[in-house]
Amino acid sequence: LDLYKKRNLAELLENLVKVEGIEWIRLHYAFPTGFPMDVLDLMNREPKICNYIDIPLQHIADDVLKSMRRGTTQEKTTKLLKQFRESVPGITIRTTLIVGYPGETEKDFQTLKTWVEEMRFERLGCFAYSHEENTHAYLLEDDVPAEVKQQRANEIMEIQSQISWELNQEKIGHTFRCIIDRKEGSHFVGRTEFDSPDVDNEVLIDASLTYLKTGEFVNIRITDATEFDLYGVPAGAVAE
Repeated sequence: LDLYKKRNLAELLENLVKVEGIEWIRLHYAFPTGFPMDVLDLMNREPKICNYIDIPLQHIADDVLKSMRRGTTQEKTTKLLKQFRESVPGITIRTTLIVGYPGETEKDFQTLKTWVEEMRFERLGCFAYSHEENTHAYLLEDDVPAEVKQQRANEIMEIQSQISWELNQEKIGHTFRCIIDRKEGSHFVGRTEFDSPDVDNEVLIDASLTYLKTGEFVNIRITDATEFDLYGVPAGAVAE
């Protein structure tokens, strides 16, 4: 709920898009229960609202979700994500997962792995659980060995690396509007509307081809891609 005791995100966004100087609005830290679906309609209508949702899901095995007090299930979460993709074609969904949570069994982890393979998230981060004071989970036994936690995190990220590589290959030859963040070495570094700063893909543009200003928006044609980076040239330029 918002500060005024009701869900009113769509109205807030409708007012923000009217503000001169705001080019992109990106949604972060969405919660899977009670998501305001009217935001998706607005996302389709308003070009300033990036077709991007960050929704940290943490896990998907029902027993783990219950212990985490997430208030949802695998079935409900999967249905929600399918609604995102049906309502906003081409949307990028970012999520964050935790492995090694107290009580996570091998079966729970295999459920998570299979689900990650099936959902093919555009953006995903995975972290090993850390036992921290002043949290609900601190009252539980931290019973997953550290090496098992890290191995599970590595396995999830190996799956995601392959998914990300495949999705990025599909972008080659297409043109995207990018914001230029900085110049680093021999490249200007930018991002598409589908990428948040610091955590998502970057677009690298050969600085010898053109001069770009930090903060400006430029149409970039993608010429190559790796797992987590895109390479491109300004639209109209000839790549060598």
